[in-house]
Amino acid sequence: MSGLGKVLFIDDEKHIRQANKQSLELADLAVVCEDCAEKGLEQIGREWPGIVVCDIRLPQMDGMEFLQKVQAIDRDLPVILITGHGDISIAVKAMRNGAYDFIEKPYSAERLVKTVLRGLEKRALTLENRNLRRELELHSAPGPRIIGRTPGMEKLRCTIAQVADTGADVLVFGETGTGKELVARALHENSSRRTKNFVAINCGAVSESIMESELFGHEQGAFTDAKTARIGKFEHANGGTLLLDEIESMPLRVQINLLRVLQERSVERLGSNRLIPVDLRVVAASKVNLLEASQNGTFREDLYYRLNVVCLDIPPLRERREDIPLLFHHFLLVAGHRYQQEVLTPSGTQMNALLSYGWPGNVRELRNFTERYVLLGRQFDWSLERMLSGKEKDQNQSLVQQVERFERSLIEHALVSSSGSLKEVMAVLELPRKTLYDKMRKFSLKKADYK
Repeated sequence: MSGLGKVLFIDDEKHIRQANKQSLELADLAVVCEDCAEKGLEQIGREWPGIVVCDIRLPQMDGMEFLQKVQAIDRDLPVILITGHGDISIAVKAMRNGAYDFIEKPYSAERLVKTVLRGLEKRALTLENRNLRRELELHSAPGPRIIGRTPGMEKLRCTIAQVADTGADVLVFGETGTGKELVARALHENSSRRTKNFVAINCGAVSESIMESELFGHEQGAFTDAKTARIGKFEHANGGTLLLDEIESMPLRVQINLLRVLQERSVERLGSNRLIPVDLRVVAASKVNLLEASQNGTFREDLYYRLNVVCLDIPPLRERREDIPLLFHHFLLVAGHRYQQEVLTPSGTQMNALLSYGWPGNVRELRNFTERYVLLGRQFDWSLERMLSGKEKDQNQSLVQQVERFERSLIEHALVSSSGSLKEVMAVLELPRKTLYDKMRKFSLKKADYK
């Protein structure tokens, strides 16, 4: 069936439903028929991708009352009313009240199809504009974008949105290169703390001898080289957010002092006896399981439970391969703009190679790979035999699964490259319209997501 949208046809006479359903299906339209307005109303929502054709004269809820209820759900959803000769004045009134059009009995199949097609085009445009507005709001929102459409990433975004402005401390877990700092920045930028400092410190990159001074600050003369007083990261992040990256590397002695700050929300500089109140959110990031680390004695158990108010898990790239074409295209655009280089479109075989690789360095590795591709252009070596060796490929997937993944990646890459233009996708992939629609439906790909 057509990808234009659905038609809900409502009439209490069975032979009329059957005849009109056949006419619309011959025009390659998807049709659902109901014998009463009440059943039809159950199917309609604000994002329902279709239109309604409804007889005015129906038992119980008539077409006029049905129109009012549809308007309450979505004023932009086209409702076409079918009228008898004596209902013209009622139909005109319905048009004033928001009906899209009316068709007077008896009507030809051609008249019905033309009116329905116009209504479907209007509906498609309405939904497309809504998606564009949402996308514009997303782009204009403060903070970095977390890219991905897989369930794991959708869940991550939803959780971030839910807890961002609560002020609760957050524990972020993810492998190297998955984007833990990006998540921390998203939490900060989508909160009321966004106007204050976002402070990040990598606990694994600071030596134990200066860790306490870096975090808590010190007074003049607190130790040999303390010639002036210095505020620490906690004070600098006051009112904002402090990211403690690789917190598993923090010495146990410093962990005790950190626990105290988290509990009392005050900090004491080295060499001072004065407590300084701090109002900040702490985001702790780790690439290891802190619960296991606490059980092994390398991380304080009480600190783990104090930090683990909300835990955000970032899935590794190998577990969300469907996001690779989207991420790759995003990094292509960013790198092309940064280096002012022509961006070459990779082939389907090359895209499949990206999907086959295990990406142990996750998103960071993909970003660096993409930047090399942009910088080297036609000199870039795509024969990545060492990188894309058989051991890195998915040995557990069947042939059908691998073919489906390859098909999906080709279609998604074409959608991204063409900004959602189905005509361009059909031309590039040499696919008939119906085949493309069927495959997009199979892989849950929506044109509006690639505009």
